[in-house]
Amino acid sequence: MTNRSLAIALLEFETTAHGLLAVDTMLKNSPIALLRCGTVHPGRYLVLVGGSVASVDEAYEEGLAVGQVRDSVLLPDPHPGLRAALELRPRPDEAEAMAVFETLSSPSLLRGIDAALKTTPVHLAELRLSDDLGGRGLAILTGTLTDLTAALDIARTRAGVAGWTVASTIMPRVEPLVRSIVAEGTSLRGCSEHVLEDAETVEG
Repeated sequence: MTNRSLAIALLEFETTAHGLLAVDTMLKNSPIALLRCGTVHPGRYLVLVGGSVASVDEAYEEGLAVGQVRDSVLLPDPHPGLRAALELRPRPDEAEAMAVFETLSSPSLLRGIDAALKTTPVHLAELRLSDDLGGRGLAILTGTLTDLTAALDIARTRAGVAGWTVASTIMPRVEPLVRSIVAEGTSLRGCSEHVLEDAETVEG
């Protein structure tokens, strides 16, 4: 997504059949950039597009008209931090606290996080759109405890449908080890071994 992309839209379809039909329809009728598309758990299809406000708005309406849309969001002026995170995996900064925000859909995640970033001085350290999350959206924010508390309140309010926020937590004085784990990504993987200075060791 280039700096000229003034808007983004994310649509979550119940089926791949409707998702692909929407992609075809939007590309045929609107001068948009197709940023991401594909299947996510549990068998849904995500379509992320960007471009001018007018073009994305037109494509968004065309996508909705296809039907079988579980959730969707149109952001005419997304926060730069959100736009950057959709291109490259962000990294946590050295802020004192960390917050986790999890929703039942990726569009609801973007609604909440975009509003939080625009109204509070927090940093987006992780953004995941349903990948290996059972269809959920996940974001991790860093900042001061006060700012993160406000950011989560805003994100929960703006996420949308009541009950679509699965969980939100705050770690007031996050361990450096946790910060490094987030920097490596929250997907399940073989983690590097970390031993604290005073940790007990087990000898085989």
